[in-house]
This record gives sequence, C-alpha cells and structure tokens, in this order.
Amino acid sequence: MKAVFAGTPEFAAVALQALLDAGIEVPLVLTQPDRPAGRGMKLQASPVKQLALQHAIAVAQPHSLRLDGKYPDEAAAAQAALQATGADVMVVAAYGLILPQWVLDWPRLGCLNIHASLLPRWRGAAPIHRAIEAGDADTGITIMQMDAGLDTGDMLLLEHLPIADTDTTATLHDRLAALGGRMVVQALQRLGNGAGLTRTPQPTQGVTYAHKIDKAEAALDWTQPAAVLARRVRAFNPFPGAATQAGAEAIKVWAAHVRADAEGEASASTTTPAGTVLAADAQGVCVQTGSGQLCLTELQRAGGKRLPVADFLRGTPLPPGTVLG
Repeated sequence: MKAVFAGTPEFAAVALQALLDAGIEVPLVLTQPDRPAGRGMKLQASPVKQLALQHAIAVAQPHSLRLDGKYPDEAAAAQAALQATGADVMVVAAYGLILPQWVLDWPRLGCLNIHASLLPRWRGAAPIHRAIEAGDADTGITIMQMDAGLDTGDMLLLEHLPIADTDTTATLHDRLAALGGRMVVQALQRLGNGAGLTRTPQPTQGVTYAHKIDKAEAALDWTQPAAVLARRVRAFNPFPGAATQAGAEAIKVWAAHVRADAEGEASASTTTPAGTVLAADAQGVCVQTGSGQLCLTELQRAGGKRLPVADFLRGTPLPPGTVLG
C-alpha cells in the first residue's frame, strides 16, 4: 500500500505519524504553504510539513489544486508530482484546500478523509469545537470516501468517543487525533489485504454544519445561561479563547464551571444584572448569568499569562459588584 498524504495542522500530523509507524509508504505529502506566525511573524512550516521533512518525504505546497484556478502552474506541478508517485490512495486530514474532481478520481482507491465527528453531524471546518459548544454527549471519527460535496461522502469506518464534562477542544482534539490515526491505518490495512471496506451512504437526517470559528465569537454574553457559557469556555480553549471585559481591561476566560449551589436557578429569581461579580476569592470569580452562576477559575489579562484565579486576583482585583462584559 502506497499512500499520498494531504494535511496541515497537528491533528493531521498525528495521522501521518500513525501511517509511518504502521509501515505504510508515503512518497509525497501535500500541505498548506508556510504561514507567518509568532510575534516576529516569520514564515512557519505546518506540523505536517515539519514531520514530513524529518522523514525525508517529498512535500508539495500548492496554493490551489484547481487547474483552471488562480494558480494553474502550481496545480499542474502538484498533478505531475501526484501522478509520479504511483500511489494507491490519498489520505486527507484537515488539509484546508478543496480537492477538485481530478484529484478525487486520480488514485485507484480514491481519497479517504479522517473527519472528527460522527457524520452527518458536524460536517465542516470546526467539528470538535461545535460538539462541545452544543453539549453533545459523544463524538467520534468517521473515515469517509471523499466526493465533491462538503463531507458528504460514503462512510467506511465510524467509532464513537465520549465527551467528558471537563473536556476542552484541546483535550478532545488529542484523543480524536489518536483515534483517527488508528482508524485510517486500519482502513488502509483492510484495503491492502483484500478485506475491503463497506461503503455506507450518510443518513439524510441529522445533518448539521460546524461553521469555522470566528474570533468575534469569543465574547461571552452574560445573559445566556451559565451552562451554555461553561460549554463555550471549554469549546474555545485553546482558540480563540472565551473573553470578557472588566471596564477597560480585556480578560480571557480559560476555565469555568457552573456554580453547583446555583445550578438551575432561573434568571427571574434575582434582580442582579447578568455579568455582575457576586464573589471573588481563591475558589473562583462567581458571576451572575442569565440563568445560574458561573465560576471562573483560570483567567488571563491582555499580554499576560494564563493564571489560576487566586494568582490573577492578586494583580487584577474583581470585587463584588464589578460588571463584566
């Protein structure tokens, strides 16, 4: 089995490492062009490119794969490179470029995608974030036979993974990445030994879309229920980070939970405005919400470090009566 790999972030790098560990030959890697990053905004290679170079794997970084698009020369060069590999299949994980039909048709076994949800729920760019934000009890990995639609292809393998009440996007990402790597190796091994994979069309019911995360979503709306806000804090950790204001001070909220003794309290039971700090001590900053109270336990000032609440309050007091937002 010879597989071309297409992917960009750490989620994809985990899958590429799994292929290499399983002894699957990867003659070529496709990944996004280097991007400016860090305080110096220097060009930085993607995690997938860095891993490929460590293993002396050829790397192609076209801006587009459309032969009739804005970068036809780059697309044509990528096409020649792909055809020269003689690969049986392409494995795709969070690549970030749309695959035109010629790519989907090129390998004899097609293109297999590692998608971090239980399709058809959470098609699209941010399935991990959206599953936590929505309060889903579980998620998983779907290995999909790619077609021209947005995550609409037939399902080949599917495995569930529970979402813990303490999971952030960061922790769930890591577990899903490991699961995705294991499952795509299993898929290729079954294709390679002739066992094959059953193609199951996705159900037409239960389709949802995981739209890309926008930085503007970071701001916490204190009129929402505490349970909703707690999920948003977890969903937006590590990106973009839930945020609020205390006067002119911008504050990131990295960890929070519903205050147990206030859980389920209706907003009508108090005249305290949403966003008001009710208490602030080493146990947390307790904030009134639209329904219930949210306890903030890890905070960060603009330009500062992420701190446990006790350390944060030493430098930035939030006395009761402070109104956030």
